[in-house]
Parts: sequence; C-alpha cells; structure tokens
Amino acid sequence: MSFPNYNKASHVLATCFGVGSIPFAPGTWGSLFAVLLIYNITFLQEWIVLTTVSVVALSWWICVEVYQDTKSDSSEIVIDEFAGMFVACMFINHDFISLVFAFLFFRFFDIVKPWPISWVDKNIKNGPGILIDDLLAGLFAGVLMLAIFKIVI
Repeated sequence: MSFPNYNKASHVLATCFGVGSIPFAPGTWGSLFAVLLIYNITFLQEWIVLTTVSVVALSWWICVEVYQDTKSDSSEIVIDEFAGMFVACMFINHDFISLVFAFLFFRFFDIVKPWPISWVDKNIKNGPGILIDDLLAGLFAGVLMLAIFKIVI
C-alpha cells in the first residue's frame, strides 16, 4: 500500500491533513503546524496538559495504524513532530517568543538526536518507535525552556 492513502483517516491525520506532503522539510512543517495551533487557539493554551495527553494518545494510535499499513516511517508522517511540539509547549508560556524558541529547540533535538533520542530512533522500529523519539525531543526542548526561564526570570 502506498503512503499516504487519503481514503484512510489515520493517513490523513498522520500527515496532519497533508502538511507532511510538503516536499521540503516535512517534519519542520508538521512542528510549525502544531505551534500555529497552540498560538492561535486559546483552548489549547488553557488546557495544554490535557490537550497534550490527548494528542499523544491519538498520535500513538495513528503511528501504530500507519505502521501496520506501510511497515515504514515515511517522512510524510509528521504527527510525531506535531505531538513532540505539544510536549515541548507544556513547559512554557505561549507567547510568540517562547513558542519560537520552543520550536527551534525542538527541531534541534529532533534533528541532532542526542542520546537517548538517538538510541530510541535506532532501536525501536515500529508504530510507537515513530513517535517516542519525537516525544523525547519535545521533553528535552521543554525542559531546556523551563531551565532558561528559571535562570533568566
């Protein structure tokens, strides 16, 4: 089966409604999609922890479904970056500057993949494996942002 199959809800959601099909840097676009939603939808800001838990749970299901269909981690799957960005944003205020830095730190950790993110990326090869490294990158970015705020403010 080719990916994405836009007749399947899990594939549509895995690409964040087609954002993952942008040919250049789809993971960055998926992350940016999350930031734009968090910045512009007040409900997400006020209920960020509950929303993040829901996004992670939904992303887990989506990654498992898509992996069962394709047996691969296509670059068009960006729901993992979307969820990772929500994790990063649990730790910060949702003003423009904070979101920009959370986005930059998340992308750094997602691309560079320091240990243990690199270990997860190399060793967990299934539906949850698509997601877990991005959740860790989000955790690293969020904790770094929290540390910066504690030191600076």
